[in-house]
Amino acid sequence: MIKNFDCAIADTEKLINQLTVEYAMKKSIKDKLEKDLSIKQNELKQLTDLVDTLEQVRLLLQRTSEYAREQIKQQIEMLVTHCLQFVFGPNLEFTIELNEIRGKTSAEFFVISIYDDEKIKTKPQDARGGGVVDVISLALRIAVIQNTDTYKDGPLILDEPAKHLSSEYIGNVAQFLKQISDVFQRQIIMVTHNQYLSEIADLSYKVELKGGVSDITVYNPVH
Repeated sequence: MIKNFDCAIADTEKLINQLTVEYAMKKSIKDKLEKDLSIKQNELKQLTDLVDTLEQVRLLLQRTSEYAREQIKQQIEMLVTHCLQFVFGPNLEFTIELNEIRGKTSAEFFVISIYDDEKIKTKPQDARGGGVVDVISLALRIAVIQNTDTYKDGPLILDEPAKHLSSEYIGNVAQFLKQISDVFQRQIIMVTHNQYLSEIADLSYKVELKGGVSDITVYNPVH
């Protein structure tokens, strides 16, 4: 009888060990799938934002005369290229190719990466890393605002700009935004979780949820 109980206990412990290992393996797979899903959702959000911004630029170019179209095209290319080079260095350029299709202007957007003497042209969404997509989206939004008559004045409102950009480059984005504010004489109102971006502002407010109510205080970082 005791021997039978011992065998049953041993079999039960073996089964428990097997189930524990199986649980750990499946949990690991589940965690990885959830992480991959989160990454893909972020990439989809980035690309969706970029597509929306590119469509705004296309409409802007379509609705202008040939001369004005070329002027706007050059201004957008210059601003986005300046932004890319300010953040990532001199080896990136942004270009717009215009074509007439059935009487309508079609615009194609490209990032040119320069490696030694070789230039590689890719779509913005295929350029290196999500950070490039974020920076292009940011620069294009600024370019559209600056070239749209309906929004000549008023602040530039940004929600989590360049949130997928690595910490290595975020300081460059901050300085670029300060430069844009000075050059175009626009106030920038920005929502961000990035400490560096909040610290370079002239005035920052910290919003915290306390007891279901938003508590707002002036943010004074300790340097």
